Amino acid sequence: MTIAGHHRIYICFFLFAVALGALLARMPDLQVALQVDKSELGLTLIGMAIGALISLTVSSPLIERLGPKVTAYTTVIGTAACYALVPWMPGPAGVFAVLLAAGMLAGALEINLNVELGRIEAATGRSVMNRAHGCWSLGFFVTALVASFIRQSGVSMQVHLGVTLLAVVVVAWVAIRGLEAAPVDATHLPEEKAPAFAFPTIGLLPLCLIGIAAFLVEGAGIDWSAIYMRDVFQSEPFVGGLGLTLFTFFMALVRMVADPIVERFGSRAVAAALLVLSAIGIAAVGLSPHPVVALFGFALMGAGCSAVYPLAVSAAAQRRDRAPHVNVASLGQVTFIIFFFAPPLLGFVAEHAGIRASYFICLPLVIGALFCVPALKSVAARTA
Repeated sequence: MTIAGHHRIYICFFLFAVALGALLARMPDLQVALQVDKSELGLTLIGMAIGALISLTVSSPLIERLGPKVTAYTTVIGTAACYALVPWMPGPAGVFAVLLAAGMLAGALEINLNVELGRIEAATGRSVMNRAHGCWSLGFFVTALVASFIRQSGVSMQVHLGVTLLAVVVVAWVAIRGLEAAPVDATHLPEEKAPAFAFPTIGLLPLCLIGIAAFLVEGAGIDWSAIYMRDVFQSEPFVGGLGLTLFTFFMALVRMVADPIVERFGSRAVAAALLVLSAIGIAAVGLSPHPVVALFGFALMGAGCSAVYPLAVSAAAQRRDRAPHVNVASLGQVTFIIFFFAPPLLGFVAEHAGIRASYFICLPLVIGALFCVPALKSVAARTA
């Protein structure tokens, strides 16, 4: 069976999301098993953020030395193994340590796969980045849908995450073994070496705010939707899992179809529309009087935060104040951490002000991001 190189990377993104999504779908069960409140659960999950920050800062030379295939094997299977170990840990400290390791592997995975995608795009002249991130969202959707039925049937976390690990190992072995390093464009002079932590410039800050808003909304939808439905509406596990299912489905759907819409209407118009959808979805969730309204809000949040970050990445790459990869690294290192810091932040607010209030703290950032939309490329600039 012949699988194209970029399709193998699509599968890696999909598998990573499947494994992480399986764990996040069991957050209510993990909270009960650890006997902690929402704030303490959030502090436990911060291990992923710390691990990702360490990895994004220092792992690039090691990834370059190991090569894309070995790195993909290590990070895709390694993250799934870490998540499968979580329910076996005796307490919050053990979970924190395992998630710290998972975060380090996840940061390396992001660097490895995105660098390979960039090289594939340069070598082929085809855009593959958006669909790759769409496969990430599709993986979350699939695992959220399956997890709803699994939780409803009473399957334990240990069995659920163990079977997920087995599936990831089997599929990853087939998909990654034929992965070859994408060719590096040798016609250009060597690029400027990126610093260990590429701090954003003043001109890049608006794009960083746009990315942070998108990632915070994504974290609110993915990490806390199941607990929200349980605590606010006392929903059954299947109904509670539908919030995550709808969020990830509409996120994946919009990412898969966004490219031609952006080409027609421009990045600014599309980003503004999506951010407005996010704001409406947040308000629907925070004020929802009925589970159906909350589920509708989660769907809008998923659609709203879907393509905003890729648009910010595209704009960062087209800036001319620094080398493109330095600007992209700056944006990625700042915003990717928000995805992992969202759980403890929202958990702290949920514990002290109520879980509804935790969603409203996303609104100021979304509104601020709307004012930063002019930093994206216009239709004319994209056409040129």
